[in-house]
Amino acid sequence: MSIFPYVYYMILSFKITSDTRQIAVYAGLVTSAFAFAEFLSGVAWGRISDRVGRKPVLLAGLAGTALSMLVFGFAPNLPVALVGRALGGLLNGNMGVLQTTVAEIVTVKEHQSQAYAIMPFVWSLGSLLGPALGGALAQPCESFPTFFARGTLFDQFPFLLPNLVCAVILAFGVLVGVLFLEETHEELKGRRDFGIEAGRWLLGHFQTRPADQIIVDKAGEANLQEQSALLEDEEPPGYRTIEGSPCQPSTPSLSPKALPADAKTKGKRRVKNKPRGVRKAFTKQLMPVFLSEPISTEPISLPFRFTGGFGLSSQTIGLMLSVQGVYSMVAQLYLFPFASRHFGSLKLFRCVLMTWPLLYLLVPYLVILPQGLQMPGVYLCLLWKITAQCFAFPSNQILLTNSAPSSLVLGVINGVAASSASLARAFGPTVTGLIHSWGLKIGFTGVAWWACGVVCILGALESLWIEAVDGRMDHEDEERLADEALIDALAIDAAINAAEDLQQFEEGGVQIPKSESTLNFL
Repeated sequence: MSIFPYVYYMILSFKITSDTRQIAVYAGLVTSAFAFAEFLSGVAWGRISDRVGRKPVLLAGLAGTALSMLVFGFAPNLPVALVGRALGGLLNGNMGVLQTTVAEIVTVKEHQSQAYAIMPFVWSLGSLLGPALGGALAQPCESFPTFFARGTLFDQFPFLLPNLVCAVILAFGVLVGVLFLEETHEELKGRRDFGIEAGRWLLGHFQTRPADQIIVDKAGEANLQEQSALLEDEEPPGYRTIEGSPCQPSTPSLSPKALPADAKTKGKRRVKNKPRGVRKAFTKQLMPVFLSEPISTEPISLPFRFTGGFGLSSQTIGLMLSVQGVYSMVAQLYLFPFASRHFGSLKLFRCVLMTWPLLYLLVPYLVILPQGLQMPGVYLCLLWKITAQCFAFPSNQILLTNSAPSSLVLGVINGVAASSASLARAFGPTVTGLIHSWGLKIGFTGVAWWACGVVCILGALESLWIEAVDGRMDHEDEERLADEALIDALAIDAAINAAEDLQQFEEGGVQIPKSESTLNFL
């Protein structure tokens, strides 16, 4: 997100072409390079996470993104910039793996709307800080000449500073992840993690008294020793993120090979959700370019023939994208859980897709509004887009997760979904860039936007065939309820047997104190 406020000006600095109408094409290539490389590696990262765990893949993705941003910041020309973006896509498998991690943490279906709103919330936080950093720190020798003099490194590479700051933030994220991120893979979360141990050791040095310290008197010391003797034969519990108590054994899940054949085929047949990237990819790069393009002085011939943009600077665009990031966080935390509870994920998803085409059909006409209404219109359309995006993203992921037959194949399923979305993001910006440049040549600014509207109409029609099915979460809920019923039955049976034994003792003349009989009965 941090590159979008200045990507137009970065392409200009490469001096590839003197025709500003071609900038959208090259900006689309820069955006597509990351997504296409991510498409190539998405499934592979999902399979790797199923084997080595989620945590190593997530940390590798952060480190790879930091490296790619440094390469991009030092890019002296377009080929190096494309290599930097592609490197980030190849090394970043976090999209699908992060979705898998959330799915493994959420064990109750009723909590899905809140849980799946957290990930877009974090993305919204990035969309708030990223554009602000990118717009404010790009070309620092022009924006902050007092601190960044001409002839320095930042003058030679005017777009290095925002990428350098982002790389430092990512490095800090890797450190935090090593120390405090717990593994969620069902079969691997019990293994020893030296990073977690180091994190707990560090936290222990900052605490005056450990949270789990127990102070007892001599009267309770014997009870503690007795409990310790009972527990010392048990294996120490592994690192837990989902289970509440180490004394509660987790129900083993079937491996993909052990799944019934019909479960495998049903799971594959149920994954019908259209990749969410299809609708976003065509406008993620188009809107900043549209806002950056100079104001046109050519005559307007309604209803379709007009050109031009808003002529905004990278700082202004970064501020606008940050404002939409603030609203996005609010929408994710409050609006989506409320709407999801009242309408359901599938109905909400369909409703959003039905209203999306109208937005893309209207956006180009913002440039012909009176000057006093242009910016309010831009913010209104951004508000509309972000609301739809905040509803569609988690709804799509909930539908996809519920269609999985087992948590052990979530990594592959989410990897395929992430790769599909990346493929759309790879071709979307390039295709819309070509269409937009062609539209400017023939005098039609809205051609690319209207093409996006047609794609959204197809997506809305496709959503009518999506089915809300009972998948992994429903089976796990059934197993949990069955286990609880079995435990209740065993407890009742044990209580009845204890009562019968107590009655036999009393009939045999053995007197048991009331307190002990009550304890035995319980």
